[in-house]
Amino acid sequence: MGKNLKKMMGYYKPYLSVFWADMFFAALSAAVALTIPLVVRYVTSTLIYMEPEEILQRILYIGILLFVLLVVDCYSRYYIGNYGHVMGAKMEYDMRAEIFGHMQKLSFSFYDDAKVGQLMSRITSDLFDITELLHHGPENLILSLLKITGAFIILVNINPWLALAAFIVLPFMFAFAFILNKKMRRAFRRNREKIADINGQIEDNLAGIRVVKSFANEDIENQKFAVGNQGFLAAKKNSYRYMGSFQAGVGVFTTLIQVNVILVGGVLIARQMVDVSDLITFLLYIGVFTEPIKTLVDFTEQFQNGYTGFERFREIMDIMPDVKEEEDAVELTDVKGRITFEDVSFQYKDGTENVLNHINLEVPEGAYMALVGSSGAGKTTLCSLIPRFYDVTGGKIKIDGHDIRHVTLKSLRNQIGMVQQDVYLFAGSIYENIAYGRPGATKEEVIQAAKNANAHEFIMSFSNGYDTDIGQRGIKLSGGQKQRLSIARVFLKNPPILIFDEATSALDNESERIVQESLEKLAKNRTTFVIAHRLTTIQNAEKILVLTEEGIAESGTHEELLKQGGIYEKLYHMHC
Repeated sequence: MGKNLKKMMGYYKPYLSVFWADMFFAALSAAVALTIPLVVRYVTSTLIYMEPEEILQRILYIGILLFVLLVVDCYSRYYIGNYGHVMGAKMEYDMRAEIFGHMQKLSFSFYDDAKVGQLMSRITSDLFDITELLHHGPENLILSLLKITGAFIILVNINPWLALAAFIVLPFMFAFAFILNKKMRRAFRRNREKIADINGQIEDNLAGIRVVKSFANEDIENQKFAVGNQGFLAAKKNSYRYMGSFQAGVGVFTTLIQVNVILVGGVLIARQMVDVSDLITFLLYIGVFTEPIKTLVDFTEQFQNGYTGFERFREIMDIMPDVKEEEDAVELTDVKGRITFEDVSFQYKDGTENVLNHINLEVPEGAYMALVGSSGAGKTTLCSLIPRFYDVTGGKIKIDGHDIRHVTLKSLRNQIGMVQQDVYLFAGSIYENIAYGRPGATKEEVIQAAKNANAHEFIMSFSNGYDTDIGQRGIKLSGGQKQRLSIARVFLKNPPILIFDEATSALDNESERIVQESLEKLAKNRTTFVIAHRLTTIQNAEKILVLTEEGIAESGTHEELLKQGGIYEKLYHMHC
């Protein structure tokens, strides 16, 4: 816990001037609260025994003093409420930027297991509670401690016996708070996990809402959500049970302080050991004294929320990418496209067996290679190793003789273009989605890329042309249109190495024909890997590799593999 708190405190560093000013004004506000009961004591114990004229004169001075105190307190609260909150918002901004940047670095293996809704929960609600703690926590602590300490000193000076009656309750109250704090921390962490689960479920449902509606399964989704929602409610009930016990207990203890003071004060007045004015002042200070204790109660809940959120924040920040860039990595430039697999094996993080076993392959620059095989043979995995979406667990992959682990990830991936079956288009315009292939490209270059991908004609059929909004994930476009935009994006990138991962398998015959033309145009003079289920689309490949769980079982041209009468020949007749 100490280590995490130290890291949490580190986020104050850029804003120390505002932080200390915030603490200064919090101290001023506490000083005002402590001064006013002293003024009351002066009025009730001294001023009332003076002559009327003198009383009026002194009341004027007291009024001026109270007005000044009011102005000081007003500005102090304004500074805390305005600049203090801005400081918290800036820290939230910093932390959100940090975790988002870190998530961009994490490897595919992390996202294989992660749920988007849960990650969103960490970026939004968790961070809000963390910064609420970072802003209000120190401020509430300084206000409370100053008020409690100041009230204690003044109360002891007024009457030690009354002070003893008030403070004898505190050790029991703090012991009670310490015990319940531990239980509340566990309960609030459970709340975090449950709300993250719900966010994940909502994200999954909304992303697949068209599937839900097509199967008329709204009731099933409601039932699934009800289970998660019930789990969250149960977790909330548990945490509030502890919170209710905590608030009730502390409330009893604070009331007990007042009861003790009243009873002991009555006895002391009877024995003429305390004045009535002192008892009134004392009771006023008991209010000043118990109010920060209630603030500390609220701070306890705030701390549990904020700290458990920070623990979850650190869980993500402490995850290191599986694919790391070497410190002395070099830029990969002037790529011709010769790719070599040397005894490459690969195993997923949670796998027990290798997906790829001892793959040896030499791909000349500009070659057109096709990969076929049954599902699970490792075709997509093999291609995912080239841009280092995953790292090999054995052997090495080279591009133009350079081990890809010794070059920078950005320069490596800049040399590779991918067109996948599951096209991802961002919300926005057609122009923005094509330009994503090479930020900074001119409009003429974007249009030329669209023409090369056979997309210009359908784009111009829209009333807004390239400025047409395509909706979330390109929902307003057909499958063939989306695929051509993804090809245009790669045309604009203009990489020397291409990977087509079943890019036409989900299209109708007409769309497939158009997209296939675009792909062949894109592949010209580039090193190309094509993963295909429809074997009719790869008959012109210079070499076809047949992958099985044991590795590359067959290789050759379409005609050569048919003559062999092996795995490829069976797959071909199965699909034709």
